[in-house]
Amino acid sequence: MNEHIGSNFDDFLAEDGILEDVEAAAIKKVVACLIRQSMDEAKITKVEMARRMDTSRGQLDRLLDPDNPSATLATIAKAAKAVGKRISISFDDIDNTAAA
Repeated sequence: MNEHIGSNFDDFLAEDGILEDVEAAAIKKVVACLIRQSMDEAKITKVEMARRMDTSRGQLDRLLDPDNPSATLATIAKAAKAVGKRISISFDDIDNTAAA
């Protein structure tokens, strides 16, 4: 009998010891996408965005790179403000039950 039958993907990642890293990478990808999408909606170029954030174009490129994990909350908040938005963070309960 397979010991993984009835378990979920989070359990699999946790067993491999990479759940937190995978979640952090996924969050960064979503943040980069949301910032890029907000820039597109507001028709803001990278040059203008960097100016509004009072940062370099290189720093903005790192923030927009979904594979670059180095983004601080302060930088994300600056980016949100630059496109007329604010960040909101929530903590959700962990559901430890197996997927049915």
